[in-house]
Amino acid sequence: MATAGPPPGMGQIMVLNSKTQRTHGRQAQIGNISAARAVADIIRSTLGPRSMLKMLLDPMGGIVITNDGNCILREVDVSHPTAKSMIELSRAQDEEVGDGTTSVIILAGEMLINAEPFVRTNVHPTVIVRGYNYALQEALSICEKMALEVDIHDTDRMKLLVQSCIGTKFSSRWNDIMVDMALRAVLTVARETRTPSVLPGGVGDIYSQKMEVDIKRYAKVEKIPGGEISDCAVLSGVMFNKDITHSKMRRRIDNPRILLLDTPLEYKKGESQTNVEITDEEDWNTLLKMEEEYVENMCMEIIAFKPDIVITEKGVSDLAQHYFAKANITAFRRLRKTDNNRVARATGATIVSRTDEIREGDIGTGCGLFEMRKIGEEYFAFFDECKDPKACTIILRGGSKDVLNEIERNLTDAMQVVRNVVFDTRLLPGGGATEMAVSVGLRKAGLKLEGVQQGPYFAVGEAMEVIPRTLAQNCGVSVIRTVTQLRAKHAAAYEEAENSSGEGTFPKCNWGIDGTTGKLVDMEQFGVWEPFSVKIQTIKTAVESACMILRIDDIVSGSKKKGY
Repeated sequence: MATAGPPPGMGQIMVLNSKTQRTHGRQAQIGNISAARAVADIIRSTLGPRSMLKMLLDPMGGIVITNDGNCILREVDVSHPTAKSMIELSRAQDEEVGDGTTSVIILAGEMLINAEPFVRTNVHPTVIVRGYNYALQEALSICEKMALEVDIHDTDRMKLLVQSCIGTKFSSRWNDIMVDMALRAVLTVARETRTPSVLPGGVGDIYSQKMEVDIKRYAKVEKIPGGEISDCAVLSGVMFNKDITHSKMRRRIDNPRILLLDTPLEYKKGESQTNVEITDEEDWNTLLKMEEEYVENMCMEIIAFKPDIVITEKGVSDLAQHYFAKANITAFRRLRKTDNNRVARATGATIVSRTDEIREGDIGTGCGLFEMRKIGEEYFAFFDECKDPKACTIILRGGSKDVLNEIERNLTDAMQVVRNVVFDTRLLPGGGATEMAVSVGLRKAGLKLEGVQQGPYFAVGEAMEVIPRTLAQNCGVSVIRTVTQLRAKHAAAYEEAENSSGEGTFPKCNWGIDGTTGKLVDMEQFGVWEPFSVKIQTIKTAVESACMILRIDDIVSGSKKKGY
């Protein structure tokens, strides 16, 4: 067989720059698989309730202690392009559903590791990818058959759901407090959207959410070092770190009338530089008087509506403070826009841009109690006991900054889980039960396939077992014995379903691994459930990314000259 190369008598032709590094063919694919395995191995030990923590040092000397997959990989500095795209997966998972960041990396890594034998035996990547895609469709249909509908107002079931999310985290010792806080915060912020968005061509069904849950904007986490974790609470209102502007103002008001502004209560300085030439001494006094009258006029327009509290995003001059103190009004200045929006949502007020446009309807009357409280060395303004607030503040107390940061990450995950269930009320069993059911289901379905695709199809089934296997590994029990027993339970359920009601019926087998003891338990009774959307997203992302990485057969790395 003739080898391709330059014609006889001609030297080697260099197409690429000599500094460019290039790996291609099988070598590139195996390199990619090794990189994916390395990334998966970093966070393999952080899965499940018996997970270990990782300590990461950043270049500035700060430390991060966490077992959150996304947080670990965000801090790790990698140079391999495939490893970078793997890390991107966990970020996408975190943004989309907020949980399952560790699972998605472990699963994607395992998919690629299982593809390695096919690559080495010269099976074409597109054949592997086709088998993987078939398996993905089957896996999703198995998940849909296993799903269980839940009512979001069923508190006990919802608590179990959040507990299965927080149970794997650092804050699992304070489970009950954390679970209640996550549930309260999300159900406070959730509100029905008035007009569901309808996009053309039937696309709107996916995006026209009936509920709006904006945790990022309206559930603010306020971390205050000191105190104990049992002091954490969710306010039925909001708070912010500001003190009143004048010492004579009231520090506690029941049922206050609140006015929110985003205009400065001080004399407006000219946009452009202006020079005024004064010939008479009286004119100077007139100028000063006009400035004072301008501020006085604004204050009188505000005082006419008899508010108890005035909050503005801009400054409040000394003169305005004097008028407010005389009128027995408490004022706050330079509040952040985001905090002002939260106060507006909680109290029912409307943010006003001009004082001459204030109407009675803009005044917020939904707050039951305003109070200034001192926590540590700082003063905080509390707007509490609000009637049906659609925004809230979560106060976190703890020994040190590291503890607080980790608890905040855990709480955010828990809130995302509740949010997902508000959007999609279906649940799947946790503890590796879903993965094992999918694995056994794929084995059964794979027998009907013919040809080369059967191998990759089975490989996805084997890869799904990595989750129960890792759970057992992190508990310190015999991995082979535990996983074999679990596989046997699921296979027996399949056979029983087929014998009793013929082929095509789907067995409901919810057996999984208790992540604390390593024993096999029925998840229905044990009460470990996970949101349907998180599981589906994990499986989809893992398979799709594995397919993408397998189709890379050439990696060219070289730096272009600057200026080109």
